[in-house]
Amino acid sequence: MTLEEISSTALRLIDEGGVEALSMRKLAAELDVNPMSLYHHVASKDALISLICATIQQRVHIPPDDGTPWPDQLGALALAYYRHARTHPAMWTYLHAHPEIIEDRTLIIWSTLYRILRQAGVPEPELRRTSDVLHAFVSGLITAEIQGHVPDDPDETARTLDTAVHLMINGLASYAAR
Repeated sequence: MTLEEISSTALRLIDEGGVEALSMRKLAAELDVNPMSLYHHVASKDALISLICATIQQRVHIPPDDGTPWPDQLGALALAYYRHARTHPAMWTYLHAHPEIIEDRTLIIWSTLYRILRQAGVPEPELRRTSDVLHAFVSGLITAEIQGHVPDDPDETARTLDTAVHLMINGLASYAAR
């Protein structure tokens, strides 16, 4: 049993029943192991949630640092984050009700966003604020969709996301240029 197997199975169980329905016993049963053996890998359910966050790069296509222009990288990161949130809405909703979990700026999603913001010309002292604003912008869109405030039409969803990405890119370019 690997950490990735534990993380993936836990995420599937969360998708099926929500974070509240996940227990270490239920996870152990799914993995066909003794519940106590899980504690050799993760100390608690909270540690398990942190593990899922830490291994997000295995489920989300994080844009590589390959010289691609920052607008393309920002768009790719926003799209990947959006798709992951829409694929795992129970986990995403839980995380946003527990901001202390996503505050960990060492998570790959944050370090990637910081890298892209630096490429866009955002000054170092403004990285945290700028990343928080962009995160809130995308999170607001996702929340609106999850709660049914945006039409449930795949074409409209694609257009809405495209508009959001263009607004972020153009706004960031203007912000960094000032």
